[in-house]
Amino acid sequence: MTMQDVADHAGVSLTTVSFVVNGTKRVAPATRTRVEEAMADLGYRRNVLARALASRRSHIVALVFPALRHRLGGTALSIVTAAASAATARGFNVVLWPVDDTAQLDDYLSGGLVDGVLLMEVTADDPRIALLTERQVPFGLIGRTDDTTGLSFVDMDFAGMVTAGLDHLTGLGHRRVALFVGDLDDAWSGYGPVVRTEQAYVAEAARRGLDPVVVRGGQDPRAGRRTATALVTDRPDVTAVLALNEGALSGFVNGLTAAGRAVPDDVSVLALATSATDVATADPAVSAVVAPGTELGTRSVQSLVDRLADPGSPPAHDLLPGTLELVGSTAAPR
Repeated sequence: MTMQDVADHAGVSLTTVSFVVNGTKRVAPATRTRVEEAMADLGYRRNVLARALASRRSHIVALVFPALRHRLGGTALSIVTAAASAATARGFNVVLWPVDDTAQLDDYLSGGLVDGVLLMEVTADDPRIALLTERQVPFGLIGRTDDTTGLSFVDMDFAGMVTAGLDHLTGLGHRRVALFVGDLDDAWSGYGPVVRTEQAYVAEAARRGLDPVVVRGGQDPRAGRRTATALVTDRPDVTAVLALNEGALSGFVNGLTAAGRAVPDDVSVLALATSATDVATADPAVSAVVAPGTELGTRSVQSLVDRLADPGSPPAHDLLPGTLELVGSTAAPR
């Protein structure tokens, strides 16, 4: 089976098929779909080595995830899965690099095995960016830094999620709404999601005349349980909680129950930026402003591949909203 066979079956030129297979030039979406359908119909398989030699590219994109510092939770997993699917559709493969520091990242990059890099769990002044810039490796961010000048990113709209969450809870009548976020060490004090969520919460609370209450805890169920106990003890007036701590969420809800606070009768809990899978399968179930994980993974790969094909294309600056999904953990205060 040859590319010419694919071209004849799709009714396009051999050059067009080559562009799709090798990713060397952008092809109109409708035409790309015809070529890929023809490849599937004929059982055509790309020769990865030959394609790499022909295009001087590996057609591999690395997802860099700091695995020792962050848990690969439901949201991150949905991003990785969607990124892999989007890459395959564009003729690329994805590898996951569990890299925690710049020295280790430099070692990975020295192999020259990838065409581009996507950074996950981005901090306000992320040191990995300077390394990638120095190495002249094309990259994009899933998340964003404080200064995004010249950088390409796709990120969640955390401020919008806070607004949506507070709209829901205050609409139910809550006036004492706390924010539960992860307690990050000094090395990750600028972790974007926590910083932006807390800033948005404090600003929105002030605008609405609410008393801001921020509680922190580790990113595991036991830490969540301890945080819930402390919250009930220190702020018994709180009737609702916004929670941006996916790893600790189940322990936090169980901790409220163990402290004698029923959810949602005594305390409503609304998660922020959690995955749709976690909302559907959690026990107990927790309502959430669900993270757009699939769209994050898809758009970030598409943006990077587009810029590999056309280095002069402008950087992407995409903020994606969450979706409110209610499964019974919020109610009017009694």
